[in-house]
Amino acid sequence: MQRITAGIDAGGSLIKMVYQENGRMHYKKFPISELDSALSWLKMSAPSLKVSLTGGKASVIQKKYFQDSVIYPEFKATCEGVRFLLSAENKGLEENYLIVNIGTGTSWHVVKGDKAERILGSGIGGGTFTGLGSLLTQGQDYHQLTDLAKIGNKSNVDMLVKDIYESVETPINGELTAANFAKGNKLKHTEADQLASLSNMIAETIVLLTSQAAAIHQVKYAVIIGSAIVDNPSLKSGLDFYMDMVGLTTVFLEKGEYCGAIGASLTV
Repeated sequence: MQRITAGIDAGGSLIKMVYQENGRMHYKKFPISELDSALSWLKMSAPSLKVSLTGGKASVIQKKYFQDSVIYPEFKATCEGVRFLLSAENKGLEENYLIVNIGTGTSWHVVKGDKAERILGSGIGGGTFTGLGSLLTQGQDYHQLTDLAKIGNKSNVDMLVKDIYESVETPINGELTAANFAKGNKLKHTEADQLASLSNMIAETIVLLTSQAAAIHQVKYAVIIGSAIVDNPSLKSGLDFYMDMVGLTTVFLEKGEYCGAIGASLTV
């Protein structure tokens, strides 16, 4: 008989599933609004499924769908999922590193050998991009917003260092942001420009907090995971650019958005 096991990570925006069938991993994700239909499908597909749950809505799922399941601590599941993927994707790190998990919000973990600790959290993340993005523009769909952001020009909305110094030589890179959204309606801009500015502000904020955490914990690597960077080239390139600027090496995991679900699945 086939043994099918699954790890389910139910967060604020998405439900992510990793199920193993004869040792092979399969990945699926659904908007949290489709929670009932997604879990009904999973339960019908594998009635004898063994499940481990994690994330903010884990207890809700356990009570309604999988009473015999176990709930695994979210932060521990995330860190163990990262370790698994670093090995599986041949990106193993011998040094200590930070995990930057950009989901609805963002959380930071420091990994030192076999120990992992959550050290920081912020409300700035993917939820900021979709929520504020929908307020700034007519876009409501995540993919519509990310498509607009990648063609926008943030300099039509942000005040850059070179805007302040004008023709004078700038003491730092003139393309850096002096003030987010500072140009307001002083300069003609598009919805795409606003979203590019928003994406840049999120990237800058996350990198600022990451660089401070890296200095305190004396690490040089940041493993970036989470659903907010998936199909979001504007945010991803901004993170990569600013991380390099502050002297940190970024590691992006191909299946990084599934780290919590993977970590949970490993316990079944």
